[in-house]
Amino acid sequence: MPLQNFQYDTIMREYNRRQAKNRHVLEEHQKEAYDKMPRLKEIDEEVATLSASKARALINGQDSGLEDLKASISLLSQERTALLLSNGYPADYLELPYDCPLCQDTGYIESRKCSCFKRAEIELLYTQSNLKEILEKENFDHFSFEFYSDTIANESTGLSALETARRAYDTAKNFVLNFDSTFDNLFLYGDTGVGKTFLSHCIAHDLLESAHCVLYFSAFDFFDLLADSAFSKKSDTTGEDFIYDCDLLIIDDLGTELTNSFVSSQLFLCINERIMRRKSTIISTNLKLEDFSANYSERTFSRIASNYRMVKLFGKDIRIQKIFLGGK
Repeated sequence: MPLQNFQYDTIMREYNRRQAKNRHVLEEHQKEAYDKMPRLKEIDEEVATLSASKARALINGQDSGLEDLKASISLLSQERTALLLSNGYPADYLELPYDCPLCQDTGYIESRKCSCFKRAEIELLYTQSNLKEILEKENFDHFSFEFYSDTIANESTGLSALETARRAYDTAKNFVLNFDSTFDNLFLYGDTGVGKTFLSHCIAHDLLESAHCVLYFSAFDFFDLLADSAFSKKSDTTGEDFIYDCDLLIIDDLGTELTNSFVSSQLFLCINERIMRRKSTIISTNLKLEDFSANYSERTFSRIASNYRMVKLFGKDIRIQKIFLGGK
């Protein structure tokens, strides 16, 4: 998903800030150096005059005298460098500094985004995802299977909690791997504390690292945002549009909010709209499937069942294991 205009503007404002800061640094350097070494100012003025003459000659197609101008500028530059070095300053002290020498703080190398722009893009997406800090700990590298029993089995599948977790993990990995080529959605369900949120964070981390736009909301915050948008007198709907357009939307702990007709209708609208736009969504819930259908209508559940990959996790509450059993 390309950056939204307001996201692009946010990044470019930072580049403008950098350029202004570095121009100020150069001005401070010039003032200090000129005060201490007046000859430097004379040299810079002479170079500017000669450079202007050279430019006019090139525009007018005059080749005669160009070599003499180049030689004069070169000699002045050598004198300038020698003067700086002899007074204890680096040779580039009067050059405009750059935070990124590759693109000279423009964000682009010719027409291509500089690596620093891509880093800024990822940083912004992390910040706007609502997940920046937690993903430092909750990602595939930190996912552990030690909390899933290999003796507790699911009666309907015959698989142990550990086998089920491994399948869910593989599903999540493949979701990321095929994200740009395959439209897919995940519905993570199971009891409290069995790793549903952690697994969605793993997916979010890897997609954000590859500069995809990911938004994460608890169910309460998600419907709160939609309510503000629906009932606010303001005409700005950027937040709501972004919910429909982001590459991946994660709605966590669905069923913990106060469910009513507004919530039910908004959930269906969001799910349906994102399916129509082929934008992926991950929903996690502690509700049993029959309870989910009762809470949000059969129509909503039917839309999910026919367009989402259903992933169940079960086992002992991992949070309790970590607190009371020392993680064992």
